Amino acid sequence: DVVETQEHYKSRWRSIWIMYLTMFLSSVGFSIVIMSVWPYLQKIDPTADASFLGWIIASYSIGQMVASPLFGLWSNYRPRREPLVVSTTISVAANCLYAYVHLPHSHNKYYMLTARALVGFGAGNVAVVRSYIAGATSLTERTSAMANTSACQAVGFILGPVFQTCFTLIGEEGITWKLIDLQLNMYTAPVLFGALLGVINIILIFAIFREHRVDDMGRQCKSINSEGEESGSLDQDAEGNVDHVAVVAINFLFFVILFVFAVFETIATPLTMDMYSWTRKEAVFYNGIILSVVGIESVIVFMVVKMLSKKTGERAILHGGLLVVLVGFFILLPWGKKLPNIQWQEIKNNSIPRTTSTEMLMPFWSLKALQLPSNHTVEPVGCPITQSWCLNTPMIYLAQYISSDILIGLGYPVCNGVYMGWLTASGSGARILGPVFVSQIYTHLGPRWAFSLICGVVVVSLLLLEIVYKRLIAFSVRYGRMQE
Repeated sequence: DVVETQEHYKSRWRSIWIMYLTMFLSSVGFSIVIMSVWPYLQKIDPTADASFLGWIIASYSIGQMVASPLFGLWSNYRPRREPLVVSTTISVAANCLYAYVHLPHSHNKYYMLTARALVGFGAGNVAVVRSYIAGATSLTERTSAMANTSACQAVGFILGPVFQTCFTLIGEEGITWKLIDLQLNMYTAPVLFGALLGVINIILIFAIFREHRVDDMGRQCKSINSEGEESGSLDQDAEGNVDHVAVVAINFLFFVILFVFAVFETIATPLTMDMYSWTRKEAVFYNGIILSVVGIESVIVFMVVKMLSKKTGERAILHGGLLVVLVGFFILLPWGKKLPNIQWQEIKNNSIPRTTSTEMLMPFWSLKALQLPSNHTVEPVGCPITQSWCLNTPMIYLAQYISSDILIGLGYPVCNGVYMGWLTASGSGARILGPVFVSQIYTHLGPRWAFSLICGVVVVSLLLLEIVYKRLIAFSVRYGRMQE
């Protein structure tokens, strides 16, 4: 061990900030297209339904879950710059593939699935990022640094739709660069922007990132990626006294939190298109505006929670956050009597135009009078007849939807600010199961069943929190290493 110099300290923290950026960009790669995946999927492959949307959203997290241990193992034996550069390069290439999924003449939905899975595979570098930050910080720095890492990840998830909103101004047609068959529109521009950010990240890794390692006291270590040092930091007796019940419980609780947020992001676009007869462009644009406002709200809440938790404790904050999320999804249940506008598509090989509010009150047999010639290209809007629940499930009013967005946007960062260092595996699982679950339930049974089940899951998590509340004490607090 050698004493850390000022120059080493600055270089070490510049490298840590590059890791914060890498974590942020990995999360943005997930959420920057989350609002536009469904309308883009409908446009390039009409054979895809809402249940397939769940698999496309989940494929990102499947790729990330597969890649995380591989990149983590790689970083144990080689300089971390290698897996960081390779993983980011994969993400860049996958984003470029996503921009071209409209070109094939068939099976476009599977190309989109592959592109999103590869973007997730590239995002598997989160294991490398967390490992590096843990090894490059002292004991007193580590808690704050890991919390900042998790905050960058969460803010990336939240702000991705904000970037998407800006690109809706390009429109569905956009600009075509015929030389390379590239369509620059509201669907492809976000991923190309993500690819550009990835290239910048690679340049910064080469230019600024350096391997650093310090011990728990903050003293510079000569060895890099040496094995056994971190695992040996606790004696066997202390390690044996870890409250495994509390560890399992907190992982389940945050599985629920990320599961709920993944459901929320997945279902927003198809839900609003079905309920409010929004076109593809309108759904992406309006949801982008709503989630941009919610994103600003969440960033503010993150900062408030960080200060408030010092006074109230993290357990009380978690409890309050879960309650807010429960209320948010409870409000989202269909309560009225008015049915959504039905998308009567291909009646006698004809199509109907978008109906107005007056036409929505017309009975089914009157809708046939609205037929257009079969060669008409009006985009069908409303709740598709293929979803049988559309005929008997009341619509969710826009005021309900916006109120729910605000509450979920409040509850998610409140919950997410706590114990995030334990949750990489459970988080990946939640982002896999959440989209698949909600897309299947929503498609076949409708929003009433989907959101009722979500409310039930949150209630179960609240009951579990009550049971283990007194056991949720940080290891360092339990053994007197620091105060809560």
